[in-house]
Amino acid sequence: RALEYLDEVADPQFRCMLTSEPPSLLQGALWELLPEAVLQRCVKIADEAPTDLRSNLRRAYAKFNQYTIEDCLKPREFKATLFALCFFHSLVLGRIKFGPQGWSKKYPFNDGDLTICAKVLCNYLNNAEKLGNEVPWPDLRYIFGEIMYGGHITDLWDRRVCNTYLANLVQPELLTNLTMAPGFKSPDASKMDYSNYQKVIEEKFPGEAPGLFGLHSNAEIGFLTNQGMSIFKTVQSVSGSDAGAQSLDLAASEPLIASYLEQLPPCIDTVELRAKLRDEEYTPYIITSFQESERMNGLLQEIRQSLSELELGIGGQLNVSDSMEHLSEALQLNRVNSTWAALAYPSLKPLGMWFADLLLRTAQLVKWTSRLALLKSIWLSGLFNPMSFLTAVMQVTARSRELPLDYMTNRTTFLNTRDPEELAGLPSSGVHVHGLFMEGASWEDGKGDDEGYIADSKMKELHPEMPIANIYSVKVDQMSWTNMYHCPVFITAERGATFIMQVNLRMDPDDEDERHWVLAGAALLMTDD
Repeated sequence: RALEYLDEVADPQFRCMLTSEPPSLLQGALWELLPEAVLQRCVKIADEAPTDLRSNLRRAYAKFNQYTIEDCLKPREFKATLFALCFFHSLVLGRIKFGPQGWSKKYPFNDGDLTICAKVLCNYLNNAEKLGNEVPWPDLRYIFGEIMYGGHITDLWDRRVCNTYLANLVQPELLTNLTMAPGFKSPDASKMDYSNYQKVIEEKFPGEAPGLFGLHSNAEIGFLTNQGMSIFKTVQSVSGSDAGAQSLDLAASEPLIASYLEQLPPCIDTVELRAKLRDEEYTPYIITSFQESERMNGLLQEIRQSLSELELGIGGQLNVSDSMEHLSEALQLNRVNSTWAALAYPSLKPLGMWFADLLLRTAQLVKWTSRLALLKSIWLSGLFNPMSFLTAVMQVTARSRELPLDYMTNRTTFLNTRDPEELAGLPSSGVHVHGLFMEGASWEDGKGDDEGYIADSKMKELHPEMPIANIYSVKVDQMSWTNMYHCPVFITAERGATFIMQVNLRMDPDDEDERHWVLAGAALLMTDD
């Protein structure tokens, strides 16, 4: 009401500016916080962070001025660390554009995080100067990485990336020309003031490249590919409803239904298989195969039943329901039906590739259960619950050695072959698994019997196939991570909630530590989506 009154009596040049950050989920939707009439009359302007690193760094450093520097009793350390903090802020914002390889989800990093960290930095340096102490670098890294910025981060592996950036940037070498990124060193803080740092940003900062984030150039290819696919999906979803109604006629699904029903394999007869076994023959591997078969049977039954009902609905023998219409639409748009996906496994594949993948998974289970024995190599990606199979590996070892299961962990060694047919038989310890892919790096095969090691990505090879792995169990206190990369394994390239386990990947002997691979987003995937 006050705005309506001002509209009548105020000067024609008067403008009312309402500014705010987007409300959080706890606050509620924006239209519930502001009256609808006000929103309708407003000119809405969205101020989003830029995507390129230079613009983000320029914007971040503009939050401060020369007076900010003069407030600190250790100006040399403060200038260098503040610039590194602004660079770190730019990195965490710019990394979002690379999707799951950058961050597994979009975190709400904001300017408030940066300004509060700068105040904390000033307070800590002032206290250190008054007490005659050195700069508390570990304390600063912990506050920035675990409390301020880390407070937004919910994923363990994303938190590791955040802390690795800080470990590279917030350290004493900042004062002695630290290499902050490829082709960019920290300026000599003793010769710099606020305006000099601004000139460095405009004149000496290198051009935009994934390498500045620690990523390989392939990350940009993946980013642009996903961006293009997202645009096409959006265009398809907003296309005219009239044209969609004509092209998505139920009768057009009949050839697809007949094709899928013809290819769909029968359910696995677990009852007959169980009758062949005595109680003492139920090993952890056999139990896992039956559990996987039962889940597959549930999925096959749902696919067969829903396709048959849709066929009857098209023929007029059943009333067409909403679920039938959704299934028909999914078939014609090459999408996995939602009821199928609910009973299936995480996957980003379109329907045609998803169904072919389903047939391969079923074939492996049929082969596994018919033998009632472990295969030479298990297609780990073809299981509903890969972690249950890996737990079975630990159970078998713990029982054979009469050790508690809690004392066991899995260790991975990669062979120099990718074809399961080349294997002579089962390994002496553990199991052979295949079907893994690398993202963010590549794998250099070893010579002879020597194990290979993780290496930089090769151009345009986004997801190179990994060799067959031998996974076996050892006691926790016998597990050595010397010259090893702590590599996460995810089911799909979406990462996040599809995390399965952590494996050890051997690094090149010349690699000092694993920071390079952490920032590169190196991880193993179970599907090449």
